Amino acid sequence: MTKLAHFHGGLAIAANKCASPIIDSNLPDELIYPLLQRANNYTLPIVKLGERVLKGQIIASANSPFTAPIHAASSGIVKAIEPRIIAHPSNLTDDCIIIETDGLDAAIAFQPCPDYQKETPADLRAKIHQAGIVGLGGAAFPTATKLTTEQDIHTLIINAAECEPYISCDASLIQQQAKEIVQGALILQFILQAKHCIIAVEENMPKAKQALQQTINTYLIQLITVPAIYPTGGEKQLIQVLTGTKIPAKSLPAEHGFICQNIGTAYAVYQAIIQGLPLTERIITVTGKGIKQPQNIRTRIGTSTKHLIAQSGGYNQEVQRLIMGGSMMGIALSSDEIAVTKATNCILAMTSDQLESKSAEMPCIRCGDCATVCPAELLPQQLYWYGRSGQLEQCQDYQLFSCIECGCCDVVCPSHIPLVQQFRAAKGAIIIKEKQAEQANLAKIRFQNQQQRRAKEEQEQLAKAEKRKATIERMKAASLAKKKSL
Repeated sequence: MTKLAHFHGGLAIAANKCASPIIDSNLPDELIYPLLQRANNYTLPIVKLGERVLKGQIIASANSPFTAPIHAASSGIVKAIEPRIIAHPSNLTDDCIIIETDGLDAAIAFQPCPDYQKETPADLRAKIHQAGIVGLGGAAFPTATKLTTEQDIHTLIINAAECEPYISCDASLIQQQAKEIVQGALILQFILQAKHCIIAVEENMPKAKQALQQTINTYLIQLITVPAIYPTGGEKQLIQVLTGTKIPAKSLPAEHGFICQNIGTAYAVYQAIIQGLPLTERIITVTGKGIKQPQNIRTRIGTSTKHLIAQSGGYNQEVQRLIMGGSMMGIALSSDEIAVTKATNCILAMTSDQLESKSAEMPCIRCGDCATVCPAELLPQQLYWYGRSGQLEQCQDYQLFSCIECGCCDVVCPSHIPLVQQFRAAKGAIIIKEKQAEQANLAKIRFQNQQQRRAKEEQEQLAKAEKRKATIERMKAASLAKKKSL
């Protein structure tokens, strides 16, 4: 039996999981695709108004390694490219491609690659990129980019530690698609040429564990059960639990020979390589006491949350808040017209009795509870004070960007201080400041280059003038000499 390690902090939280099997979503009347994929990374639309698109067709292309192409999830007409409210903490509006579905679900011709071992890892990464696959655990980082590393990877970890309360999309996927998930893990292992492959499943997922165990018996894959402590599913926390290796701040797991991929990502890789299917759908948990029929739904990316809630029986009268994601790391939505994206794993409708009573924020009493539960071993109290006072350099000194925004500190704070909200704001301020500094530096460089060009041009003009003057003087001298000789 594998001896497991422990990460610092964390919380034991009631799971509140939805155990229903996966159902297919109905085809919505329209599909909405934000061009903003993650952080500040955008895709570029390559379709025009009025154009008919097919299921699986690329409608927006990646313009950097930090984005992946977007594919239409059904056939229809591009009826608009316009601002819509998107899934973002600030509920901002941003440009989206709007497709009016035609009900035909006509698709492009797909190109499966069942004999993937005859392909090179580079070719398989290219196929994964072209399929638009990103991390489906919530971060949505492009999978092909994560698989492109100069480091020697000795261990691939497939993350099925679904530690966030309410979310059960991964558990339901494992129970119904265990063989395909294992095949996806083998493809990822082949690409990375990793010696070891571990699938980590939480102890409160017995049916998922059983399904995986029956499948991996014929493969050299290790299945390990991990404690249901939040946030065990965090990348660095999971690596520490499984291997005892602590990944330092400002260091990536790949630098230490580890790559983590979500269970849903492994399944998407199987679909992309073996079946030739791009990422156009994913499993989403629609749950909470505010929903009449909680369930796991295979959803077309771009579907509105309103459509999914209607398919789940609609709202209960006591519903108070709609959240995209889990109760710990999800974001509150201002409208159910907002579309689900590749990063969406849950739609949570909560009632007043599910929400903690929101007492007024009080001054920090320096109890230290936030530091005790922080899985990243930060000092949230210090980060809060520095962020609130605008001392952004000190925030970085205290490793602000190592914060995974898990919300543990928010839960235990007796003063009800919205710490994660403050940390997100501070991160945003730092990013803006760095961009402004970058732009200022670029402007400075351009000005210096302009001054150098002008100085060079002036020198060249002076040199030409001196040359002309010298030529004229030589001609005068020659003419004078000629006259004297006559």
